[in-house]
Parts: sequence; structure tokens; C-alpha cells
Amino acid sequence: MTAVQEESRDHPGVVAPPPLVFAGFLAAGVLADKYVSGWSLLVHALPAQVLAVVLLGGAGLVFLAGALGLFRRAGTRPEPWQPTSAIVTGGVYRVTPNPMYVGMALVYAAVALAVGSPLAMALLPAAILVVHRGVVLREERYLEWKFGDEYVAYRARVRRWL
Repeated sequence: MTAVQEESRDHPGVVAPPPLVFAGFLAAGVLADKYVSGWSLLVHALPAQVLAVVLLGGAGLVFLAGALGLFRRAGTRPEPWQPTSAIVTGGVYRVTPNPMYVGMALVYAAVALAVGSPLAMALLPAAILVVHRGVVLREERYLEWKFGDEYVAYRARVRRWL
């Protein structure tokens, strides 16, 4: 393989940016609830609902901020459609190799709950499935291709999601 071919292959080839996948499913669910179903879980925010929103959203932001900070310190790009220069295995990456996607899913759930959208909540598994098949599996193949045994050993130590 030539250097140009190698460079053009140096990315996982994800189907779409994960934030857009989550935002798209969330928007579809919220808009469908508002304009089609008319359903809403949000009549008056109950203390338990507010607590759940704060806990889910807070946990999601912790996962996201922790992961982004580790990528910055490692000097590699967090965008899965860009080449990566390092494997990050510390911090939240000791728990899951996908903390950004876990964080996005938690924030999605918090927003769906906050706006009272049962359809958006029902679409969360579909968003996770699209990210899993269109991003995570492609990233895993890419990282194994790029880092070989180092990445394989890391994956053997850590669960895929949580």
C-alpha cells in the first residue's frame, strides 16, 4: 500500500458524526410527539423527574468532559471520522471504550425526559443501535488495524459499553 493509500484509509469510515445521530433521533421523537402524537409525559415536572434529568444529564456531561479532556491530553482527535494518533485507556476509558457515546445517550435521555417526549425516549435504543453499527464497530476495526495487539489487549480488558 502506498503512503497516499495508507493516509486515505487512516480513519474509521463512520456513517455519520455521533452527535448528529443522537440529535437527529431526539429531534424526530420530540417533533413527532409535538405534531403527530400529542403525547407528553410532562404535565408538571415531578421532583423525581427533575432529579432524574439532573442525574442523567450530569452523568452524561461527566462522561463527555472526561473523555474529551483525556483526548486533548493525549494529543489525539476526538472526532471518529478523523485519524487518531493514540489509544486512550485511562480515566473513563477504564470503564468503557465508548464514554462519549455513553455520555451522549445519557444526555439524550435527560433531554427527552425534561421535555416530556415518550417517543424520543422510545427512539433512544434505535439511536444507540445506529451508533453501535455505524460508528463503534467501524472504529473498533480501524483501531485494531492501526494499533494491532495494543488495542486488542485493551478491548479484552474493558466492556464495550458499561
